[in-house]
Amino acid sequence: MDKSRTEFKVGIFVFAALVILGFLILRIGNIKDYGRGYPLKIIFGNASGVRAGSPVMFSGVDAGEVQSVRIIEDQQAKQTQIEIIASIRRTFSIPRASRVYIGTLGLLGEKYIEIIPPKEFESFLQPGETLIGVEPILPHFWLDEGERIVTDLSELIQNLKDGEGTAGRIFTDESLYEELSGLISDIRKAKEGTIGKLLFEDTIYKELKALVEDLRRNPWKLLHRPRGVR
Repeated sequence: MDKSRTEFKVGIFVFAALVILGFLILRIGNIKDYGRGYPLKIIFGNASGVRAGSPVMFSGVDAGEVQSVRIIEDQQAKQTQIEIIASIRRTFSIPRASRVYIGTLGLLGEKYIEIIPPKEFESFLQPGETLIGVEPILPHFWLDEGERIVTDLSELIQNLKDGEGTAGRIFTDESLYEELSGLISDIRKAKEGTIGKLLFEDTIYKELKALVEDLRRNPWKLLHRPRGVR
């Protein structure tokens, strides 16, 4: 009888310890709301490192976590897509026109999903509905773009040296330089004529400017007819 009582007390102690341990694990893992969230489907062309357990933010606030990531085949578009199932806490309502991005947390580069709501919205997503994510820009894209820019610049510089293309001709064709010099000379000579005075005379320019400003302030003068004028 004494042995049975001892075993019973030990069993109660072990059970209580397991309950306390489980509670601490849930608290430390920050999953105390597990099972209370609703599912939300997000489609990306590239997951960019997002995995199960990655956090989901709504306007910078922790709103849930990723439950699963899987590859799906779009038969109509004939392309591969990534389907992410996120568990969103019931306290968060996601507008239908929200935009979804993949971001990076901290120095370790942990990936997370950021949901940005629109400024104006009329309705919210229901559990199980789908959002189309904004495709992340991958590092190799910048490398390819940088390589393409360097190649284009190299070709442009070489064309300038060889005198090819419009820019190359401007830099290398002496006749264009002579024509430009002649044009500048003609403009300078035009100052001496009537048209040149209209274009370059400061007093005439100032008078025309004053006339335009006066008409802007008093547009009714265009419609006013002095007495005796038909």
